[in-house]
Amino acid sequence: MSVNYASGLSPYEHKGKCGLPEKLEGPEELTGKIKQLIDLVQKSKHIVIHTGAGISTSAGIPDFRGPKGVWTLEEKGEAPQMSVTFDSAIPTATHMAIVALEKAGIVKYVISQNIDGLHIRSGFPRNRLSELHGNMFIEECNKCGHQYIREHSVPTMARNLTGGSCSQKKSRGTCRGKLIDTILDWEDSLPERDLESAFEQCRKSDLSICLGTSLQIVPSGNIPLLTKKNGGKLVIINLQPTKHDKKADMKISAYVDDVMKQLCEALKVEIPQYTGPSVCLKSIHTFESEKELGVSADQFCSKTDFKLKYELACNLEDESELEVKRIKLDVGEITNGSTVNAENKIKEETKEDGENKNSNTKNENNTKEETNLDILHCVSKELISSKNKEVIGESFENKMHNSIDSSIKISKTGNSKPESLHLFGEHILQVSDAVLMT
Repeated sequence: MSVNYASGLSPYEHKGKCGLPEKLEGPEELTGKIKQLIDLVQKSKHIVIHTGAGISTSAGIPDFRGPKGVWTLEEKGEAPQMSVTFDSAIPTATHMAIVALEKAGIVKYVISQNIDGLHIRSGFPRNRLSELHGNMFIEECNKCGHQYIREHSVPTMARNLTGGSCSQKKSRGTCRGKLIDTILDWEDSLPERDLESAFEQCRKSDLSICLGTSLQIVPSGNIPLLTKKNGGKLVIINLQPTKHDKKADMKISAYVDDVMKQLCEALKVEIPQYTGPSVCLKSIHTFESEKELGVSADQFCSKTDFKLKYELACNLEDESELEVKRIKLDVGEITNGSTVNAENKIKEETKEDGENKNSNTKNENNTKEETNLDILHCVSKELISSKNKEVIGESFENKMHNSIDSSIKISKTGNSKPESLHLFGEHILQVSDAVLMT
């Protein structure tokens, strides 16, 4: 389907200011502002990112009000030149940077006005995303509201019937409601679930970062102001002037891809390469108490639908050499991301080649648990070292020490249980997230 989806919707008169001149910061000024942004990110605890059409222009999808935007050219009697379709467009460096920042625990939520599906197809978790204007790759049941993420873009727009039926199993049999697309027409109400989540996350946030949006469409464009109302900071990164520049704590006039690359580099967060569509339904930071979203995905993404999980590994002969790694898990092994399972330690990466792998005659299960406790003990000592005390705080440090003592006492009695490892692991995971952000 053509990426000029606006042509398939009803006429719209309130297009705002189109074709405003773009501005680029000078190199020195840009460097200074990016340093300020890095400082804000490092000091913030709940960061929400707001995205608009400007983050997808480098993927070949035109925006609306830019110099070559759909509406700007329309005013001149011209049509936009497009070299991609929704199906062929690939996520940009900004999309992939946001994926990495969420996995690192730095970005907590994303609120998007885009319908191109690039956030979902980049692997960004669906339960950490509000798509206020819909998604070209999602169908929704008009009866039970269950959503289906598709491999290919849906054939309709403006919440029309797509021709499919809902296959969800209910207490009285299969739902069989009719499937519709999720693309809003201009006068449609915003999706209630996504909008409520967006409001909730912004009220929690202490930093909102707006990427590639002029913030002219309401109510979406006004949501970042909830962060300001909460006493937080607002940063806008956009080439053109925006509706809320005067209310922002900082405005950066630069290409979003360039800014996000430099931000990730400074935070030592590696931006993954895009290797094809992959769907992640849940964040690794999802808590068991969180409400399940009624969302499923086509089989195409089942091999790439994964969570990342912490692997805690260290050389027991030299506790100063510590590695905190993240590994991919198969779909069947996905567990709650707030729990560290030390049994996933990869021994090959913590032992030198040629080392004698013959274990002693201890019971295998006891050996596993003792080794896990040794590993967790090693990790915790590094995380609560003096250089990190300012990050984790005194109360958390005491909690860590208490967990260490409890786990060691349990292990010495011979009654070690996985639950003690999980509880201890939760403390380590939270501290490691804090440390990785510094």
